[in-house]
Amino acid sequence: MISDIVFLGFGLDAWITIVTVLGMFTVLLTTKWRSDVVFLGAIGVLYVTGVLDAKDAFSGFSSTSVVTVGVLFVVVAGLTHTGVLHWIVKHLLGTPKSYGRAVTRLMLPVAVLSSFLSNTTVVALFVNVVKMWSKKLGVSPSKLLIPLSYASGMGGICTLIGTPPNLIISGLYEEKTGVAMNVLATTIPGLFCLAVGILSVIALRRLLPDRKAPESAFESTGDYTVELRVPSDNPYIGKTLGEAGLYNVNGGSLIKLYHFDDVPAPITEDEPIMGGDYMVYAGQIDEIIEIALSHNLVSANHHIFTMSEIDNNSKLRTAYVNFGSKLIGTTIGNSSFEKDNNVMLAAVSRLGERIQEAPRKVKLQAGDTLLLICPKNFSPDTTSLKSDLCFFDSDNVPNIGSGTIVSMIIMISMVVISALGIMPLLQCAFLAAAAMLVFRCCNMEQAMRAINWDILMVFAGSAVLGLAIQKTGIAEWLANGILHVCGTNPLIVMTAVCLVGTFVTEFISNTAAGAMFFPIMYEAAVKLGYEPFPFLVALMISVSSSFATPIGSPTHMLVYGPGGYRFSDFLRIGLIMNIIILAANIFIVNIVYPLTSL
Repeated sequence: MISDIVFLGFGLDAWITIVTVLGMFTVLLTTKWRSDVVFLGAIGVLYVTGVLDAKDAFSGFSSTSVVTVGVLFVVVAGLTHTGVLHWIVKHLLGTPKSYGRAVTRLMLPVAVLSSFLSNTTVVALFVNVVKMWSKKLGVSPSKLLIPLSYASGMGGICTLIGTPPNLIISGLYEEKTGVAMNVLATTIPGLFCLAVGILSVIALRRLLPDRKAPESAFESTGDYTVELRVPSDNPYIGKTLGEAGLYNVNGGSLIKLYHFDDVPAPITEDEPIMGGDYMVYAGQIDEIIEIALSHNLVSANHHIFTMSEIDNNSKLRTAYVNFGSKLIGTTIGNSSFEKDNNVMLAAVSRLGERIQEAPRKVKLQAGDTLLLICPKNFSPDTTSLKSDLCFFDSDNVPNIGSGTIVSMIIMISMVVISALGIMPLLQCAFLAAAAMLVFRCCNMEQAMRAINWDILMVFAGSAVLGLAIQKTGIAEWLANGILHVCGTNPLIVMTAVCLVGTFVTEFISNTAAGAMFFPIMYEAAVKLGYEPFPFLVALMISVSSSFATPIGSPTHMLVYGPGGYRFSDFLRIGLIMNIIILAANIFIVNIVYPLTSL
């Protein structure tokens, strides 16, 4: 039979799995396709080709670890909407006197929060706070935002619920052995690595870039809106905005146009100019005034006002272009972006500098900062912008009160009950989620909106890929190869797998890396004759230790735009951090969990 054909030691099923995995990663790295769709496609290939049967192909969707992540989204929603995170931020940062103290005051609370909450949620909350805090301290935000992202990753490894790979690996371990890991199994090794990480960031602070914040490009006195009138004797009356050269202008953009004072007109190149028209331009005042003089426009009776005061029905929002966004490589002027999302682009900055050309003509790049004029009731969650842009200037500031205390008690109870072994983590999570709803820490709509189905799809797909790698013999083959190269010394084998895992997770999801390397590490430990538990704890830490590329972690991508970073900024400090944390990881895991024979 065709399925029995063996080539280079692998059967057909194994080769299909290898090609599928490599193809999936190639697509994720080179295209803008949604990661959940790519993972679902990979599952489909493995199922259609017969590598996995229906039960195995869709087992990820019923995996305990995946369900746990989904339920924890609701718990996090309760904590977020009752203001727990805001309360912690308000009371813990303070005004430290040195950079070392500032980094410590920042990284410790972020790490603690990330041990129990979504890393992405924590970083998204802290980004704006850190930007304002850095001004107060007289430090560039770029000196603090990379440490912020690093702290969230290192804090996440301190508990099983802190980061998805921990849940995936612990869930697979339980399926293999029937033994459930304690929710605090990684706490001591994680705290040690965190302490080493904080000291390393302070020692390596000269490697952190000193970049200008992108928002500073919008803070100069030139970034205002200018209101102009078309006098009745203007020579351009009867022409269109495009013909008159008033649609695309240097140093700004037309954001409002009214005929007869109060009749709003569409802003298109074909819109005719009439006497008495009222125009509002946003951008550099000096350049817009030059346009006004050259086109015989006069100042309106109203004053010149700042962007944040456009009118009672609009508000200013800052957004950053995500990696993988469909907007990368496009210009707003050649798309229906503004019309589709009911927003207007006022300005673009890159690497902290305002781009001095018409905003709608700028070809966008990942990390670009966009200044958008939005309706008063605008919410990114209700648009398709969420996958393309990251908004930080949220208007949803929760009220801190009795609900804050209640949600904290619920969260702490969940962790304690699970840690003491009174109840499995999944059951604790379900009870905590129900309590959040019963005590109105969040409502049903907020809870459902908090569940990130895209992420759950990636988690489920990662678990299935790990299963395929194991069932087709790839994991055993790789484990044998590692043993052949590294010998039978367990520390060398553990270090080798963790090193490769750390490298791979710089380019793919840490969840996918954890699921892929679980069977390899497990098989290697068993073949050496050792209990796999310490090996897997080390693996948990290594696949979440991605410091060297901005695409290595969602939190890195969150700070990339606000920090005005370049790709090389992460490489410069991140490669050294990878080595330091790997060494700390192997050292502490083997002290806390000495290797034992099977």
